[in-house]
Amino acid sequence: MACYRPPLMRKPWLWAVLAVGAALAPITIAILSFPLRYAVSTAYGQFWTAETLSRWALLASLPSMYLFGLVREGFKQLPLVFAWWRKGRQISPSLGLATGAMCGTGFGIMEAIWTHNYIFSTGWSWENVQLHGIGQLVGFWESFFLFGANLASTALIGWGIGKGRWWQFYLLAANVYLVINYNYVLVRKELLNATQAEFIIAACVLLATGVVLWLREKSAEKEFESV
Repeated sequence: MACYRPPLMRKPWLWAVLAVGAALAPITIAILSFPLRYAVSTAYGQFWTAETLSRWALLASLPSMYLFGLVREGFKQLPLVFAWWRKGRQISPSLGLATGAMCGTGFGIMEAIWTHNYIFSTGWSWENVQLHGIGQLVGFWESFFLFGANLASTALIGWGIGKGRWWQFYLLAANVYLVINYNYVLVRKELLNATQAEFIIAACVLLATGVVLWLREKSAEKEFESV
């Protein structure tokens, strides 16, 4: 989070953005996990059999995952869009990026808590690591990088809003979600193992974060030159 350097002292309302982002996380997770997933499964079932869907899973999963990404990023950016609206629909790219990062931080914290609660509810302990090796830490590794993905994707939308290209960067953020989560499909189809998938996810998140930080520095330089 420190890499994004949000102006928390000069703009304390960013703390409210973080809090609302956190509050939206369980709502979003619940919607994605139950009604939306059920609706997509039902819609697919109207046209194809379970056997057909299994055979074509690599292709069939793409539209549903992209839809999940759109819904997820749509909820995540609500505090960002509200802040933009409150500012008369005028926000600098760097402030939009920082505001988006705060949305992602709040959302990511709550999602990480959700994930860790699930891990511990399965009976995880350090004994698992001692008995079965470092692979037992994969869930925590994944949670760390998904937290970074939450920051990067919403920060990307914020930068796009500041540039007047909201919908393009919204779609791009949904693509970030798609690329990361498509790895789980590849694992289920045994085209990747879990370790390979985790490294690919980490690489995707680092790439997205690098791009966002580069955009931040680029925007900061232009804003400084215009002063």
